[in-house]
Amino acid sequence: MKKLLQLPLLFVCSIVFAQSRTIPIDTTVTTKHNVTINGTNIAYTAQTGTQPVWDENAKPIAALHYTYYTRDNIKDRAARPLLISFNGGPGSGSVWMHLAYTGPRILKIDDEGYPVQPYGVSENPYSVLDIADIVYVNPANTGYSRTIPESGKEVEREKFFGINADIKYLAEWLNTFVTRNNRWLSPKYIIGESYGGTRVMGLSLALQNQQWMYLNGVIMVSPADYKVIQNSGPVAEAINLPYFTAAAWHHKALPAALQSKDLLEILPESEAYTINELLPALAKGGFLDATEKTKIAEKMAYFSGLDSKDILDQNLSVPTSFFWKNLLKDKNGYTVGRLDSRYLGIDRQLAGMSPDYNSELTSWLHSFTPAINYYLQEELNFKTDVKYNMFGPVHPWNNDNDNTRDDLRQAMAQNPYLNVMIQSGYYDGACTYFTAKYTMWQVDPSGRMKDRFSFKGYRSGHMMYLRREDLKTANDDIRAFITRTMTNGKSAKY
Repeated sequence: MKKLLQLPLLFVCSIVFAQSRTIPIDTTVTTKHNVTINGTNIAYTAQTGTQPVWDENAKPIAALHYTYYTRDNIKDRAARPLLISFNGGPGSGSVWMHLAYTGPRILKIDDEGYPVQPYGVSENPYSVLDIADIVYVNPANTGYSRTIPESGKEVEREKFFGINADIKYLAEWLNTFVTRNNRWLSPKYIIGESYGGTRVMGLSLALQNQQWMYLNGVIMVSPADYKVIQNSGPVAEAINLPYFTAAAWHHKALPAALQSKDLLEILPESEAYTINELLPALAKGGFLDATEKTKIAEKMAYFSGLDSKDILDQNLSVPTSFFWKNLLKDKNGYTVGRLDSRYLGIDRQLAGMSPDYNSELTSWLHSFTPAINYYLQEELNFKTDVKYNMFGPVHPWNNDNDNTRDDLRQAMAQNPYLNVMIQSGYYDGACTYFTAKYTMWQVDPSGRMKDRFSFKGYRSGHMMYLRREDLKTANDDIRAFITRTMTNGKSAKY
């Protein structure tokens, strides 16, 4: 150090301390912060770092990066809820809900969710940190999380990259996290967005039956139900129509009889038609009478803003990609976004079956990528040269033996405390709001637990919280859900 002090000032200022391009297996960085939520100043601690995934021989096979927020000055931490947050993909980092929805900091965007410069972060005045501590988890190869080794034939991919493998190792990882942070006594909630909806349905039972960790609530944000997404047939084909109605209404592309009404007035009409007439008609397939087929196409055109001839040309089975490409083709030539159909894009040519790119996702990456890299490195002081994977290398992904929908049903049946809330944006064309409703209806065929389900819809897309109005409402809905499902000494029994 004495030699360093003797160097010229210009030389000293140019020295940079080396960082590593490999992620530490087990490390923690702690910082202190304040945020004002709903008018109340809240002091909190941010703990970010990595925690190992252990194999059956107590050998680390991955290091998962997480960020854990706890409100300071809490006298009874055991009574305070813990919210465990996952995004989806599969392969997506936890950046989205972390830095735009429930966390104490949100990225700088305009009130509708579009990027603005200079990039950065600001306080989240609606965060649920006032009533719950939150941990954001990056599964293997997402965010800063990595398998050990990071690549090569030695990586045990079958232990990470599939519906059931993902659920199994994350449940085990959460056991370690809860133990390390002394949260076994706390009421626990898990929230998952998109594929994260599949993940948390499965985790509800895996945590309960493999880790003996019982939950108070499961929150699914724009959930992806692979029972629908990965199957064709009348249900998968019909169920998109109410989304078509919502997106077309937003772009003022519906007939005047519908366009003149509010969105929430016309969606029940479209939903009823889908269930009661369109689905039975599609079930008839090629045996549908020609006159009836024309009638169905005309009604679909009425509810979608598409041309009835285009619908007939596709035998009433309209791909969502065709809708994104062609809804506005003759109006202004724009395409509409997949995950949020409020967003517009420009293609090389007007004709086609699908857009050239996802206009909404490019917009989101525009603003999220600089914000999360700045935030973790500069505000949370997690210094590394490792790349933050917005989307990581997790494919091929094993989708075999998906029993997650029934896993959630069984977890609820076994645990009278367990409640479920679904949150969806009406303009989400990837995981449509009506598919989410359908999933909710199908979890419990008996209907005996339907009072423990709730659905909340918002006038935006997949990440409905990007719209400022919905950011407030959706966080308030989580806050109300947690408050309502706190048991306050009530016994867990039927």
